[in-house]
Amino acid sequence: MGFFKSLKGDHPQTIGGESDSQSYAPPPGPPPSRNLFNRERHDPPPKPPSSQDEFLPPPGPPPSQRDVEPPPYHDWQQVPDTALLPPPPSLGHTESPTGNSSLSEADRAHQFCRQYPLIQPHQPTPVQHDMVKRGDVRLVKPREYQGNLAMAATGRWTGQTKAGCPDACLLSFLPFYFAVPDSPLVTGVKKTIYYEVKVLSIGQSRNGDTSSIALGYAGVPYPTWRAPGWERGSLAVFSDDGRKFVNNTYGGTDFTSPILAGQTVGLGMDFTIPDTPPSYGASLAQTPDIKVDIFFTRDGVKESGWNLHEESDAENYGGVDGLDGHYDLYAAVGLFGRVEFEVNFSSRDWLWQPS
Repeated sequence: MGFFKSLKGDHPQTIGGESDSQSYAPPPGPPPSRNLFNRERHDPPPKPPSSQDEFLPPPGPPPSQRDVEPPPYHDWQQVPDTALLPPPPSLGHTESPTGNSSLSEADRAHQFCRQYPLIQPHQPTPVQHDMVKRGDVRLVKPREYQGNLAMAATGRWTGQTKAGCPDACLLSFLPFYFAVPDSPLVTGVKKTIYYEVKVLSIGQSRNGDTSSIALGYAGVPYPTWRAPGWERGSLAVFSDDGRKFVNNTYGGTDFTSPILAGQTVGLGMDFTIPDTPPSYGASLAQTPDIKVDIFFTRDGVKESGWNLHEESDAENYGGVDGLDGHYDLYAAVGLFGRVEFEVNFSSRDWLWQPS
């Protein structure tokens, strides 16, 4: 124990005769290195620049907005000048506002046309061809026709139907257009067919529908209990509503004003070679080889007309089959109800005269 006691006992406070407090006293103040380190490493960062001074936009609008004019205002309420627009297309209808045939009669006619197609054109005799040119044409009265029909003179026929007369179609005995000798593809010149009807009076039918008369053309055989224009290979203009029918079994297309008692109306067809020949590889429907124009007259003045292929006739219902100059065409006068009329096939009695 004395040994350990000597180690843990009191020790001298000096070495070499000097005190430890005098030999190892620290310099005044904090160490230089500590002070510099704290100043360089821990000083707060400088204040960011003020946004009011550094990021204000330049005065005025951007240059692009200052130099470009705004788009003009579109006045959508302004009505355009419709006189500069093309005429609207004729409107088609699914029924007539004045009178319509029964569905059973229409179905019977469709069956007839399927069973009896249009006959092929034939070569007339010189006498027959000359008779038609002179207007010496006779009308054939079908069994549906109820009333009187008589030839007043060569090429002029008068008739009067009864109030109970159903739809009936008078057909000429000979074609007005012979496809074999009259075709412009054969003759090289235009062929025109035409006749006139004078409406003397129009009464009321027995069932209350408006009586009417229609003038047109048709290929044969044709169901004579149907007005012309209603079945294939036919066209007509009707008096009650002024509509035209082209192979159309429905309501027809707006065409002219109604035909009134006391007026004389005529219907003609021009067959010519097209101004532009068919292009190579084009179908017949796109470029027909015969141009067909229909014209309508009233009291001796040509009033309106249409081109058989340029309007929607080629796309409507029965198309233009039988009317495009490749089949014979007969004059066809349709009647319904009580009508008094006169038909003139001879040019000497026409109000309209070809130029």
